[in-house]
Amino acid sequence: MKILIIGAGQVGYFLCDRLSREGHAVTLVDQSEETIERAQDRLNVLGVCGNGASAEILEQAGIKDTDIFIAVTNMDEVNILACLLAREYQVTTRVARTKSIEYTRNKAILSKEKLGIDLLINPEDAVAEELFKLACTSRAFDVAEFAEGQIHFQGFRITEYSPICDLTLAELGELRGVYRFVVVAINRGKKTIIPRGEDAIQANDKIYIFAHQDELPAINYMLRSEQEVVKSSHRAFVLGGSRIGVQIAQYMEQHNFSIKLIEKNEEHCYKLAEELNKAVVINAEGLDLQTLLDEGLEDADVFVAVTDNDQTNILTCLLAKQQSVKRTLALVSQPELIDLASELGIDACVSPRMAAASTILKFVRRGEIINLTAVEDSDSEVLEFEMTPDSGLLDVPLKDLHFPRGAIIGAIVRGHSYEIPTGESKLAEGDRVVVFALPNALQKVERFFS
Repeated sequence: MKILIIGAGQVGYFLCDRLSREGHAVTLVDQSEETIERAQDRLNVLGVCGNGASAEILEQAGIKDTDIFIAVTNMDEVNILACLLAREYQVTTRVARTKSIEYTRNKAILSKEKLGIDLLINPEDAVAEELFKLACTSRAFDVAEFAEGQIHFQGFRITEYSPICDLTLAELGELRGVYRFVVVAINRGKKTIIPRGEDAIQANDKIYIFAHQDELPAINYMLRSEQEVVKSSHRAFVLGGSRIGVQIAQYMEQHNFSIKLIEKNEEHCYKLAEELNKAVVINAEGLDLQTLLDEGLEDADVFVAVTDNDQTNILTCLLAKQQSVKRTLALVSQPELIDLASELGIDACVSPRMAAASTILKFVRRGEIINLTAVEDSDSEVLEFEMTPDSGLLDVPLKDLHFPRGAIIGAIVRGHSYEIPTGESKLAEGDRVVVFALPNALQKVERFFS
């Protein structure tokens, strides 16, 4: 397919990288000549320097032959105007990113239908939901749900105190009678592998698992170290009164958390107090440690930092960790800071870039893929497929299907039942199949299920 992307920021660059590696003809438009040159040097894309909301520039970029148009600049108005132009050029699929709630809220005057945009996304919504899910888990640094929430994909950091440290996958498999889950990938340093039976889990590894939602309490209990006290998170601090912070606080209110929301702008604090029902709104700086201690920071179960400054989010999480807060979560936009934050001891970081990119990739691919999550550390993906009646994969043992190397089927959901597949497992019409795939296997997996 021919794909035209407007905006070479974090989301645009990531999409160019991923979609061009999948064999699509990608053209990138950005106003920065330096950015375009860098993208052309590093990626297999055609670059055009100019305003993405200009018909002349879009024609230079080949909009007349474009199949998918994606506008992801940092300006809502540019993205929307560019999509309106794409509609005039009869581009089949049009996608825009917007930060303003004015376009995405219910009964918006200018809705995506009125604008003629097929997908209008606000990354803040996805970020808030993911951070809330992470706040509800005791150890995971990455979470995603599949098959209507029945199957969970979670990432865990392994310490030398972890009960499964130094166990091989074969030894871990012996626990499946008690703990039903499968380790689909191990991230070690800069390398991600799909492990085999003889591979051992080591200290400082990050492991990714698939498990049914009913199994998660037992799995979290098993993965705790002897130094940890198992306790449900009920007391939370949220730093930052942005839309993301408010959404997280509202989610927490609905789940009976005791919440204190920290906001430095006094006038905004009054507005927040009107929006929230149970949360206590505190006017203070995030780095004002004494005020936070006076408000009970030491007794908090989770601290979530979602200001618009990555450094502030990381530093305040580290301060909270020093005060024995059990779980710290940070909003981090800069990719290069995510690994650093993790190494410093922050439990989980969420990137708006990945939230937006996952949503766009899922929409662009569609077909048999009904859900998709991009994994930050490795450019890997988790994909969910639904088996159709005309599939040639039905009623054949998996061991005979020559499944692509570099990918693994983690779970098969059939109605309200599920199984962790073996070589003897067979797929049936209507099954939901959840797959973990490394970057070099993504196209093969899509072809396998198409």
